[in-house]
Amino acid sequence: MLFIDSPSNNPYFNIASEEYLLSKYPRESIFLLYVNEPSIIIGKFQNTLAEINLDYVRQHDIKVVRRMSGGGAVYHDMGNLNFSFHTLLGNLDFMDFSTFTQPIVTILNKLGIPAKLQGRNDLLVDGKKFSGNAKLVKNGKMIQHGTILIDSQMEVLGEALITNPLKFVDKAVKSNRARVTNLIGYLPDDFTTIKFKDLLIAEMKQENTDAEMVRLTPDDIRDIEELVRDKYETWDWNFGFSPNYNFKKAIKIPAGFIELHLDVHKGYIEQAKIFGDFFASKPILELEQLLLGKRHQLAEIETVLDTVDLTGYFGKVDVSEVLELFK
Repeated sequence: MLFIDSPSNNPYFNIASEEYLLSKYPRESIFLLYVNEPSIIIGKFQNTLAEINLDYVRQHDIKVVRRMSGGGAVYHDMGNLNFSFHTLLGNLDFMDFSTFTQPIVTILNKLGIPAKLQGRNDLLVDGKKFSGNAKLVKNGKMIQHGTILIDSQMEVLGEALITNPLKFVDKAVKSNRARVTNLIGYLPDDFTTIKFKDLLIAEMKQENTDAEMVRLTPDDIRDIEELVRDKYETWDWNFGFSPNYNFKKAIKIPAGFIELHLDVHKGYIEQAKIFGDFFASKPILELEQLLLGKRHQLAEIETVLDTVDLTGYFGKVDVSEVLELFK
């Protein structure tokens, strides 16, 4: 088994590295560890906008990255250790999450912490979740990856993943907002994410005597960064890949009440309807038509709104007020 400790805290880089390693090591078993800067990692089949508090994420410079596997959205930061096992699928049971979570349970049990795998894919202590796991199969290999909450910023986690459930109606998988906890309250004093990572590496070496520590080469880093640019930091992957959904929001402005309905396909607006009790001197259909084919992305919509005289549709109003409709 190859052990790789990522040299980066960039979530785009680390999520991209999982895909890259599949192609570089098509048959080898891999144990990858990484720690990300503040970020939200979205499940492959989720509607990104329905999972995040977009305003909060932008204000706090929290990166949003879609991963290759299914499951729910999770928050990462420097108090959060992430692990990823790559192995040939063979006759392995895809729904068995116990094999690759057992080393974590073993470490915590040795420290007197009553951690255990419960349900399908969660690690719990005292009934609270500190680790969620997800899986995928690609090119004959299976990846199981997960997160371990050591000393994460719980208040940020709560705010970043909160959104108005009435704004979206879609068929995407909604994250299960289970009760979560950090391990720091259970661990010895002065414990850190790095200390836990060292313990996990030591435990894995004990179980895998043939383990080899491997560093990413300059060529590896160059190729991963290219994959980041081409895919993992793009709007099309992180937002546009989202399933079809209907978006609805209403606001009150001085000129009256405005309600917006959008049908969005792969991130692009296919239908737009605007309702309200405002007085319009121009046909509202004109504005609706201008929105068609545009990305459901604030910057692109703002560009559209900047090109028209909004007072003709809504009376005295500015672009920033109308832009609130699309958040």
